[in-house]
Amino acid sequence: MAGRSAAPGRSVTSRALAVLDAFDSTAPRLTLSEIAARSGTPLTTAHRLLAELADWGALTRRADGRYEIGRKLWDLGLLAPVQLELRQVAAPFLQDLHTTIRDTVHLAVRDGLQALYVERISGRESVPVVSQVGSRLPLHATGVGKVLLAAAPDEAFERMLGALTRETRHTIAEPARLRREIADVRRRGFARTAEEMTLGAASVAVPVTVDRAGTPVVAAALGIVVPSSRRDTARLVPVLEVAARGIGRELARTRDFR
Repeated sequence: MAGRSAAPGRSVTSRALAVLDAFDSTAPRLTLSEIAARSGTPLTTAHRLLAELADWGALTRRADGRYEIGRKLWDLGLLAPVQLELRQVAAPFLQDLHTTIRDTVHLAVRDGLQALYVERISGRESVPVVSQVGSRLPLHATGVGKVLLAAAPDEAFERMLGALTRETRHTIAEPARLRREIADVRRRGFARTAEEMTLGAASVAVPVTVDRAGTPVVAAALGIVVPSSRRDTARLVPVLEVAARGIGRELARTRDFR
């Protein structure tokens, strides 16, 4: 990742936010020099800001000298509506779904060109996956992501077509092919993947729709990840749809959810 250029006269707040923004899913732990380079902040300034952020609890300094996001930011993040209301409403439905199928269950929302995973339930029998709660994965390479991409505005969809990455040799990274794939998702109402994000894993996902003033809006995507050897992923769609409808109904009753 290229370091962000330091703008002259930046406020203390903007510098502190740039330091926090240096962290992402590919770099959850960073040294002082890495943070300074990635945030475009002078080394001495970064050192001072890191000390203050660590004292407040936003960051934690590890024994090896590297920094990572602290518990306080995690606690604050859980108060955001996308985390608090959505997770609380969806929790019983996701638990019932996982109890029934015993495979990994995902709940995600769109964040730009990525799927933000707000909940995940898995067990010892589940196929290994790269997603974690709070992680972001490309829309075009995941089941939940394809569902969210199918519901995204045209502008976001066109930007996605210009930013396709190949996560595995099976990832659909050709614009014309992805157009056809997303058209199929819209037509049939669910998405499937086959080793497009993780080798050995397949997924199926459906939209969680909320009725707002008579207009259906896709608020999230609900998905299941199974071993790629399974050939019956379409049979999982009805049980996913039942759970998704339940979540959607409850969200519609939650006035604070946006």
